[in-house]
Amino acid sequence: MSMTIVPQNIADAPRVNDPDTLFQPRPRPTTPAHIIASDQEAIEIAHRLAADFAKGAALRDKEGLLPLEELDAFSQSGLWGITIPKQYGGAGVSYVTLTEVIKIISAADPSLGQIPQNHLAIVEHIVSDGTEAQKQALLGDVLKGIRFGNAFSESGSKHVAAFETRIEPDGENFVVNGKKFYSTGALLAHVVPIVAVNGEGLPHLAFADRSAEGLTIINDWSSFGQRTTASGSVVIDNVKISADRVIPAYLAFANPTPAGAISQIIQAAVDAGIARGTIEETIRFVRDRARPWVDSGQDRASDDQFTIAAVGDLKIRLHAAEALLERAARLIDIALKNPTDETVAEAAVATAESKFLTTEIAILASNKLFELGGTRSTLSAHGLDRHWRNARTHTLHDPARWKPFHIGNYYLNGVKPARHPWL
Repeated sequence: MSMTIVPQNIADAPRVNDPDTLFQPRPRPTTPAHIIASDQEAIEIAHRLAADFAKGAALRDKEGLLPLEELDAFSQSGLWGITIPKQYGGAGVSYVTLTEVIKIISAADPSLGQIPQNHLAIVEHIVSDGTEAQKQALLGDVLKGIRFGNAFSESGSKHVAAFETRIEPDGENFVVNGKKFYSTGALLAHVVPIVAVNGEGLPHLAFADRSAEGLTIINDWSSFGQRTTASGSVVIDNVKISADRVIPAYLAFANPTPAGAISQIIQAAVDAGIARGTIEETIRFVRDRARPWVDSGQDRASDDQFTIAAVGDLKIRLHAAEALLERAARLIDIALKNPTDETVAEAAVATAESKFLTTEIAILASNKLFELGGTRSTLSAHGLDRHWRNARTHTLHDPARWKPFHIGNYYLNGVKPARHPWL
């Protein structure tokens, strides 16, 4: 399939962190999204999109330009629906394929790689916990090109799982109140799933239209990295939700499902993509612009002995992280087909192992870029600082320092990790 991205007029283009301007909901697609038929086609489309996304990634980061046309092309490509099971009209691709798709996109522009993370996790919640009617309706919307955003995390609560947003009965339907932050994708979504707890403290997913009365998306994301994810605030003021748009999300963690591992492995794939893209940028810069050190006796930086060894080390560490990522994805596929306490724990631990290494290589690669590129690599004209800023920001999603504890406790003491989205 062909997809054309029309360049924005930079002077008039909407930007991130402009909280004083009311950002209107994005129009819903007028034509259905492409339906991807196979794992191979998904990979091919990801490569074609990534080539286009890479062209403007540095400029979008520098200027804080929201990736409107790019995001429309991304969701219309069909990649946002590839995990939908075949019986509901999707390709039902493996999680090995999904992680590769996210890596490919993230290597080109990790902000675009991150934006569908919650959408993809929510698709699995619908498949796992939705009624048959909800699956038909909501998954059908995704196949038409509808993007789910995210109103999940809260910045003022005691910890990430202490939700204060409430969902309460309102006649036969529901009403939701609260405030969210880190709401990746919400600003540019068509539907915003809100995580809210009921009177018993059980989390539910409430699917609100982006234009719903009482739902305000504030463009106030001001992080120095992952700038164009527009991961700002959501204010929920007496938002009415019909009963058929509410899913008991807690069931995915009360029962043995790989929902937590799925959420985590997409994050790990973004980090692996950041590392992959950064290492390729390092190789290009060393070949084309860097100078050899005076003591090397070489005429080119690419012949500098210690530079060669450092690039080799980066590639080894990247390939190790990618191998663990693929192993974890295969175990998620197994857990989806046979969800038991043991298969889900194996998938979660394997995903934690992969995320530990993808975190390390993303940060290491973005540091080594400047060490090997030399002082000239820090010049603003090159825009290379975005790699470190993106790596440092995205890897803070949840603390890598906790991964070895959960992994060791599983192997040493047989303690299965808790089921939640941050393991």
